[in-house]
Amino acid sequence: MKKTYFFISDIHLGLQSREVEKEKEKLLVKFLDYARTSCDELFIIGDLFDYWFEYKRVIQKGFIKTLAALTEFADSGKKVHYVIGNHDFLHRDFFEKEIGVKLYGEPIDVLLNDKRFFMAHGDGLVKNDLGYKILKKILRNKYLQKIYSLVHPDLGIKIASSTSKTSRDYTANKNYGKVDGLFETAKLKIDSGFDFVSFGHSHLRTFEKYKSGSYINLGSWLDKPCYGKFSETFEIIDWK
Repeated sequence: MKKTYFFISDIHLGLQSREVEKEKEKLLVKFLDYARTSCDELFIIGDLFDYWFEYKRVIQKGFIKTLAALTEFADSGKKVHYVIGNHDFLHRDFFEKEIGVKLYGEPIDVLLNDKRFFMAHGDGLVKNDLGYKILKKILRNKYLQKIYSLVHPDLGIKIASSTSKTSRDYTANKNYGKVDGLFETAKLKIDSGFDFVSFGHSHLRTFEKYKSGSYINLGSWLDKPCYGKFSETFEIIDWK
């Protein structure tokens, strides 16, 4: 019997006003509760949070309902896979040890119902994006992160929020040209043997066939919340 897999990306918890965030988290928790009883495994393809910085003994406040729903999902015995994005990459071990969510700092190659999936958030994968690739190397430097962790949490999380805004502004203002660079990257992956390639990051909902494979981007929850579902076939479903 084939399993059922759900996928979400680019929720960006913490980005918008308090009122909007309250409703968005309520919608997300409703989805997680539904997913817990409706799928076998869940994949989060980056930017669950608009910013995340985790200290050795301290995590930022907020999002308690989301963390509780993820814990309940994992405690049910079902797997949650979390491919970190460019806004929520400053994780340590809280999600894996306390919640039971498997974290991935790099793209993943998985076999689901005999179909090969390549999944990554998508940041830094576009050929003509040298500026961001340099920025990514700086932000993810373990030595710099170690120094940053010595900063008091009140200031550290404020800096993390500011860094997130810088990354978002860069992505929004960057002219990538007329060609969808992530789709071009997906084509290369499909040519190398993948059946499905799924990215986030661009916030552009996409489902494109290419040769014998498909490129999927789930857009974002900032304008039109949705999730991906795969069993026999892949489909993108609006969530309200």
